[in-house]
Order: sequence, then structure tokens, then C-alpha cells
Amino acid sequence: MTPGGEFDWIERLLRPLTRGAPEALDLLDDAAVLPSRPGFDLAVTKDAMVAGVHFLPDDPPDLVARKLLRVNLSDLAAKGAEPYGAFLAIAWPAGTDWAFKEIFVRGLAQDGEAYRLPLLGGDTVSTPGPLTLSATLLGWVPAGEAVLRRGAQPGDVLAVSGPIGDGWLGLDDAKRGLEGRLADLYRLPEPRLDLLSSIRKAAAAADISDGLLADAGHIAKASGCAVRIELDRTPLSSEAAAWLAAQPDRTQALLQLATGGDDYQVAAAFRGAVPEGFTAIGAFEAGRGVHVVAGGAAVAVDRLGWSHA
Repeated sequence: MTPGGEFDWIERLLRPLTRGAPEALDLLDDAAVLPSRPGFDLAVTKDAMVAGVHFLPDDPPDLVARKLLRVNLSDLAAKGAEPYGAFLAIAWPAGTDWAFKEIFVRGLAQDGEAYRLPLLGGDTVSTPGPLTLSATLLGWVPAGEAVLRRGAQPGDVLAVSGPIGDGWLGLDDAKRGLEGRLADLYRLPEPRLDLLSSIRKAAAAADISDGLLADAGHIAKASGCAVRIELDRTPLSSEAAAWLAAQPDRTQALLQLATGGDDYQVAAAFRGAVPEGFTAIGAFEAGRGVHVVAGGAAVAVDRLGWSHA
């Protein structure tokens, strides 16, 4: 059968992604109907991605689809929420062929299965511009236990869930056509859903998408306090450590890693012991702003991370 228009591709390619969820109504309606879950709050997040801005225009479409889900899953992880379902909006560039869409959906299906994430609805349109994607993800968190950006207090420890700077280095590798773990990680980040039990112990948290300094600063601003970040304590992968060792200015290189973004680790404030899976790198303090220290000395910072402004 020759592929048809929007409704044909929804029926043939997207309907299987519902994974049989009754809330999706077989994607035959223009809305989903969601049940309540006693004892839980519903966390909702939404991120958009645009070709040439959030991913490289020639990135494989299945990896682009999986990244779209994962950057949103990272937001749910930072809230301590378990994934429940997804809504998807796609603006296809005019002339996008069926084969490209099939490969894109293959990626959605792969991670939908991996994260038990059914597609509950959405919309598709055509655009004269670049491929533009948006996903809205829902997750369940025990009632009253969602971990917000606000909630940190002076004296709380700032900790991160894993290596910083790999996303930025991976983007550089991908732009230069280099293959390897970092380029793969840039295209396919790992949301820290494996640390939900530890994240739920946090007083406040945010996923690290804009950069460590920027996202720790978001927590501090929302909490009405300041944050001190000790660059020398930043956890690094072996690749990032090797790159750092080759740089002429260690402090400035650490700043680049801490402001590059796309790490999708979690920055969190903990009151007391830091739980398993996290590394302490600073503390929240009275006052305002982000204060950076390296080698025991204050470091001047002219940018905290990625900004769309």
C-alpha cells in the first residue's frame, strides 16, 4: 500500500507507539483522557528541539527522536518522577519522505519500550523551516514529594550525579565528524532515572542541560540563596580529564566544561549526607548569585551557560 497523508502515517507508524494504553484512545480522538492516581502527583514537562540548534541537521533521525524523549525524561528524573506517558508535536520540513519518518518512529519505539513510555497523543504539521520537535512528558511522583528547584537553604550541600562536560566535548566531536563515546553521548544522553531514590532525598534539584553553573544557579535563584561551586571537585570522565590535562589554563578549561551544557546529569541540594550516586562539589550560602572557586581562589565568570536569549 502506498503511504498516504497525515492520518495514514499516524495509523501505521504512531498508533503502535501507544503500547495499548487506553488513555491514548488509539490516537483516533483529538485529546487523551488521563485517569487520576491516588497518592501521587502528576509531573508535566515540555522541551522542544530544532535542527541546527539542539541537534545537528544530519544526525540520524532515530537518534534525534530518542534524544527528544530523553531530554524530557531528564526533567522528570530531576523531579523524582517515574515516566508515565508522552505527547508529541512534529513540524516536518516540506518534502520529508516516508522513509525518514519511519526511521524517526523507529527511535521513538525503541525508547518508548525501554522506558515504558506510551505515546498518548500529539500533532503533526508541515513547515517551511527546519525540523522542529516538541514533546510533553508526564510522570508520577508520590504526593507532596516532587523535588523542585526551590527548597535549597544555606548550609545545604551542592552535589552532582555524574561527570560534567561530556556533552560539550561530545558536541565538538560530533561537529568535527569524530566518532566515539562522547559524540554518542551528545546524541543520546542518559536521563538519571536510575537515581530516583537518591534524587527524592534532595531538598531541591535541576537537570543539567544549560550547564552546571547555570543550572546550579537556577536552583539558588529559585531558593532565594547563593551557591558556591568548587571547580576542582567537579567529577570528570576519563576523556574529559585527558582533555583537561592538555589545556594551558586549567581553571578556564574547567569553566568551559562547567558551562557547556548538554550533560543531563542532576544537580541537587542535600541537607546532611550526600546519597549514593552523587558527588559533593559545593554548598548553598546566604546571599545571591553563583560564586565559583578554584585552587582556593575566587574565579571571575562572564557566562554561566547556554542561553536562548
